[in-house]
Amino acid sequence: MIATVRPPTAEPAEAPLVIELVLITGMSGSGKSIALTALEDLGFYCVDNLPPELLVPFIALEQSHRASKVAIAMDVRSAASLPGLPDRLEQIKNQAGQDVHLRTVFLDATTDTLVRRFSETRRLHPLSLKQTDDQYRALTDAIEHERELLSELRERALVLDTSLIRPAQLRSHIKDLLGTGQAPLTLVFESFAFKRGVPMDADFVFDVRMLPNPHYEPELKPLTGRDEPVARYLAEQAEVLTMEQQIGAFLRHWLPHMLRDHRSYVTVAIGCTGGQHRSVYLVERLAQVFATDWATRLRHREIDGWPAPARSATPEAKTRQT
Repeated sequence: MIATVRPPTAEPAEAPLVIELVLITGMSGSGKSIALTALEDLGFYCVDNLPPELLVPFIALEQSHRASKVAIAMDVRSAASLPGLPDRLEQIKNQAGQDVHLRTVFLDATTDTLVRRFSETRRLHPLSLKQTDDQYRALTDAIEHERELLSELRERALVLDTSLIRPAQLRSHIKDLLGTGQAPLTLVFESFAFKRGVPMDADFVFDVRMLPNPHYEPELKPLTGRDEPVARYLAEQAEVLTMEQQIGAFLRHWLPHMLRDHRSYVTVAIGCTGGQHRSVYLVERLAQVFATDWATRLRHREIDGWPAPARSATPEAKTRQT
């Protein structure tokens, strides 16, 4: 009997690890610590104030440790290293098709809001002390200097305006946007009131104050654009239908271009006088229409603060986009 000697079976190669990396940055006092805590609740390994020059080696270390979800907070406390951060992010993005999926979130707020928050907590702004002559900057000067230093990062990120929201709402929004798998591009539809200011996180702003206003109909005044009587009233107005169609046509034309430009999120803000009727109705309508082809989120800033449950694009639609 002749024994057959089989060659040793090669061990199967270990599948490359895909890291979901979230970079949290933004203005001091805008809520970065709250956002990081929300991500920790979602199972992310979180690091606060990592020096930018350690970003690339840190990601390599986490890959060797088989960590799949990592969140890092970076801000102006690393001011001396910030100029090199965009190049390091590009270096990571070049790996995005292989093993790192990067999302950058920039938290912002109005200067008045930041001044109030620093005054309430009696904290010193990180840039209050000038590096050259040991003198202190006024708080508003420090905030504006910080905006300049972070302007390039802001241009590359999903911007969230935290001026008018509570910490619990910010945690909810972070979990809604970042707690699920990343679609090729997510549309955030947001209604707002012009009398309370334009959202700082908007990529596109549409003014619908010229449309017929249910506010002047006594039976509709206490309702919102989500209520059936208001929706029926607005659906019967030719101008409202025209506005909906024109906004939709604009987005359909430009969204594929933004997707090719590697945009992950696009925020479409629609504003009326009080943020209760017309803008709410159009946000609901457009989100319903675009949900067949794109992942969408809803936010009604004036009536409920943060997004309704996500509407995800169909698998067939996502396949078409990719």
